[in-house]
Amino acid sequence: MDNRIEKHIELKAPVSRVWRALTDYRQFGEWFRVNLEGPFVPGETARGYITWPGYEHLFMEVIVQKLEPEHLFSFTWHPYAIDPKVDYSKETPTLVEFKLAKTATGTELTVTESGFEHIPRERFADAFRMNDSGWTQQLKNIETYVAQAL
Repeated sequence: MDNRIEKHIELKAPVSRVWRALTDYRQFGEWFRVNLEGPFVPGETARGYITWPGYEHLFMEVIVQKLEPEHLFSFTWHPYAIDPKVDYSKETPTLVEFKLAKTATGTELTVTESGFEHIPRERFADAFRMNDSGWTQQLKNIETYVAQAL
């Protein structure tokens, strides 16, 4: 069984545009559908309520790891942490990395989530499956978002 998710998409937008969509917390919130309370700062927690219909009761928290301008944005989080009765803080979080590369027609965005081997066995299959399909949707979301003129 694979312990990482990796997705690629070529976006018809310059690297600078994709970078802003990823790292400006307001723009990230629009396409990711989360109402973040403040900016992304390495070493700090970014948090906010999910705005995806049906999930508005969920609070997302990520710890920003790296912000390497126009190249790498990463954070850790607890994947598919949707049961309010479970204390996920005892689990080792997964690492999400967004890598950007300039292409002839725009930007290649690679999203990798690794560390699923540390997820408890009873949660592993659901967390992996839901995040695998979730990243597919989120790439569609950012593709639509960066195509809009800002």
